[in-house]
Amino acid sequence: MKEMLQQCLHILVYITILLRTESFFVDITYVESAVAQGAVCLDGSPPAYHIDMGSGAGINNWLIHLEGGGWCNNVTTCLARKETRLGSSKKMVKQVAFSGIFSNKPQLNPDFYDWNRVKVRYCDGGSFTGDVEAVDPETKLYFRGGRVFAAVIDDLLGKGMKNAQNAVVSGCSAGGLASILNCDRFKALVPASANVKCFADAGYFINVKDISGARHIEDFYDDVVTTHGSAKNLPESCTSRMKAGLCFFPQNMAQGIQTPIFLVNAAYDSWQIKNVLAPGVSDPHGAWHDCKTDITKCSTTQLQLIQEFRSQFVNVISGLSSSSSSRGYYVNSCYAHCQTEMQETWLRSDSPVLSNKTIAKAVGDWFYDRSSFQEIDCPYPCDKTCHNRIFEPLELSF
Repeated sequence: MKEMLQQCLHILVYITILLRTESFFVDITYVESAVAQGAVCLDGSPPAYHIDMGSGAGINNWLIHLEGGGWCNNVTTCLARKETRLGSSKKMVKQVAFSGIFSNKPQLNPDFYDWNRVKVRYCDGGSFTGDVEAVDPETKLYFRGGRVFAAVIDDLLGKGMKNAQNAVVSGCSAGGLASILNCDRFKALVPASANVKCFADAGYFINVKDISGARHIEDFYDDVVTTHGSAKNLPESCTSRMKAGLCFFPQNMAQGIQTPIFLVNAAYDSWQIKNVLAPGVSDPHGAWHDCKTDITKCSTTQLQLIQEFRSQFVNVISGLSSSSSSRGYYVNSCYAHCQTEMQETWLRSDSPVLSNKTIAKAVGDWFYDRSSFQEIDCPYPCDKTCHNRIFEPLELSF
């Protein structure tokens, strides 16, 4: 027992040292001026972000990364969210760790280490698209994510982004979706002279049937768009063709994006497997519990359904293929969700690789036009470089 405790202590010390060498903490900045514009979190508190200023050759380059954290789709779920960091800046920690695409070390982030790197906190629950003027006096919920996005960009323009030479909007998960939905909007908000591109990490959520045959995610997104009044901030090229809820799915609107965009996504996106393919509502007896916790515990039948999900995902992504280098994608076969924010999956000696490139190398080469990249990995379990996630039971909820 004593030896086991000592071993655990050594591992903890190792992890602590590793975190100190691969990450650093950045203070929070509140956009107080946004409140007067009604650009606020669900609870009416000001939006916030964390910024590490650029230096040297990167002083006029800007990376704006949108935080993820799911969505709230009705008054009940938004009221619950309002009491957390995902609905109120009052609940946010004062510092967050920067690593991966946020790293300030050239050996860990060679193409963006000296840029102005900004992490925009997520507190609206609608992927930065909402805009409902009326506020119910009983619930006091503000659905203003679209205004938050514009207010944060305006604040950053005043801090030097008005001189941007290069500007990127990126994001993870719901933030990755936001970077897709707001890609052209971002370009319109920054200086016309800037070289503007978009990245999306684990933001390509697809509209597929779940294991019960229902389209749970389609109904959910429809509720999100209705609750947040998102239609006005979704591309008209899509909303003119179909109902607004369907335009929350990148597969229905991404072809119309004019700004160069790069997608990083696992074909076996762990969040989508857990919540789109096999949501709890469609698995009342928990038959998928172990499989969703650890993909190596999936049964043959479950793996077959997961492979079918991958086929649908690959088919949708392939629709974005272009002979133009303005579009790129890195679709590996990992059981993962969000791979650009963590050093271990962004750039390290043991990071995932696809066509002999790490995610950092593929993204950097694409951004700087050194080479194009449109690669889809072979099916699971062929990729031995993956860092497949193993989840705790509490991490499995929608």
